Amino acid sequence: MPKPRLFSTLHFLRHENPLGLPRSGVRPPLPRMQRGLPTKRPLPSVRKTIAVSSAKGGVGKSTIAVNLALAFARLGHRTGILDTDIFGPSIPTLLSLNGQEPRLTESNQLLPVTNYGVKSMSMGYLVGEDKAVVWRGLMVMKALQQLLWEVEWGGLDILIMDLPPGTGDTQLTITQQVVLHGAIVVSTPQDIALKDAVKGVEMMRKVDVPLLGMIQNMSVFICPHCDHSTHIFGSEGVTQACAKHNVPFLGDIPLHASICDDADKGKPTMVAEPSSGRSRAFMAIAERIASAIIL
Repeated sequence: MPKPRLFSTLHFLRHENPLGLPRSGVRPPLPRMQRGLPTKRPLPSVRKTIAVSSAKGGVGKSTIAVNLALAFARLGHRTGILDTDIFGPSIPTLLSLNGQEPRLTESNQLLPVTNYGVKSMSMGYLVGEDKAVVWRGLMVMKALQQLLWEVEWGGLDILIMDLPPGTGDTQLTITQQVVLHGAIVVSTPQDIALKDAVKGVEMMRKVDVPLLGMIQNMSVFICPHCDHSTHIFGSEGVTQACAKHNVPFLGDIPLHASICDDADKGKPTMVAEPSSGRSRAFMAIAERIASAIIL
């Protein structure tokens, strides 16, 4: 018989504790709501926090977020990644951690799950791999609060927040409550993705989060057989958008079959092909970000 899970979205349907974390003693403080917007606070034991956004699904944001986390770790930084997508978490698969379940500290704080030298936390660790999270907004927001404030990171130089697509409740909660040292917006070069990416840029500006820049993903298709290059989605969409909206351009990531295949196998490019040109592209972007936030 399968081992019963400590956490369940079916057994603990209480608005004040949707993750079902055991309670004993004094509850950890959550951000105090004031009249108007809440006060922003830094995450405990985390030096720098950055958000990776796309506003559009399907542009490879989570794959880029994980590879950037691995690149920061390779640069010698203590690195973590927080998957803030409650309904469609990707980080457990990308880090080959499906089926893992976090332990708890004596004060009932969640302990991150680690692989490849990167600490991680995700809703995917707290529910079964094939279980759907069928919650309304209030439950989702409380679960997000717990992921933000009830994780014991143990001291990080940088935490990457992988945001879900869109510009709604999750994004607003994070940007209004957490001190973010910058945000990155990921897009493909095609217009249909750029339209939403620009909305993500404007949202970050409205909530006063520093924009570190945009990353152009799937910029060019490289044939794995002959190495011929083809610009399937266009070639300069993101660079033109950066120039138009005065946003730094952080770099290109090519469309290559191995990036997708390795991600599905739980071995991101930085792990599977650490010396490839694709890994070098991630390293170059990570170095630019580290310089921008003075890491």
